[in-house]
Amino acid sequence: MQKSRPYHHIPIEDLGEILTTIPLHQFSVISPHPYQQAGASYLRYSPYHLRQGVIDRLLLAQKYLQTQKPGWQLAIFDGYRPVAVQQYMVDFTFGGLVKTKGWQQESLTPDQEEHLWELVHQIWAVPNYDPTTPPPHSTGGAVDLVLVEANGSIVDFGSPIDEISPRSHPDYYLNYSQKASQNSQNSQKLVQTYHQNRLLLKAVMEQAGFQCHPGEWWHFCYGDQMWAWLSEAPRAIYGRVEE
Repeated sequence: MQKSRPYHHIPIEDLGEILTTIPLHQFSVISPHPYQQAGASYLRYSPYHLRQGVIDRLLLAQKYLQTQKPGWQLAIFDGYRPVAVQQYMVDFTFGGLVKTKGWQQESLTPDQEEHLWELVHQIWAVPNYDPTTPPPHSTGGAVDLVLVEANGSIVDFGSPIDEISPRSHPDYYLNYSQKASQNSQNSQKLVQTYHQNRLLLKAVMEQAGFQCHPGEWWHFCYGDQMWAWLSEAPRAIYGRVEE
């Protein structure tokens, strides 16, 4: 099932940068890797690979972060993701939603199945090998990440990565806080903290040249079709990396 994205029409002229291992000693890292824990198998490249231009900008973003928050670090959640892993995680997520609903996969109605796929594709790009429409992470130009404080604590953004929920929207807590006057003062402070944390992450990443996924506060891209679409660049410079 191919679900068109608004950036799929953008041409790709790949610069030919090879995937490079992320220097994890210069960042924090979410480990063990969550998709490997879920059973996904990586072959030629691990999830801790990105294009060199992306790594350079991550280092720059962390430098900007530390001018505002000394000792804080970017924490890498996920980088390169081959299409086979994309397929595995799409199926894994679909199966998890079936269980959450209390349904049986073999007896889903067409309407139930369509509803679940719509939910899955709110977060997950459709796995496909068409070189003109690569899933963002398959290009090595997309990275999922959070922030870690100087004491090693993961910063709270108000929702976990990959949550299929309106809370995943980068500005969710801005809108939420405007409508939540009935909440307690403590709840309001939490909401404001979540929003400020998202603003900080987005600001340092954008200052380094990244673009934020419009529906995912944790997903940032540079060089792929989404980046070109959001930055109004005429073309993407990273296409799918051969697995």
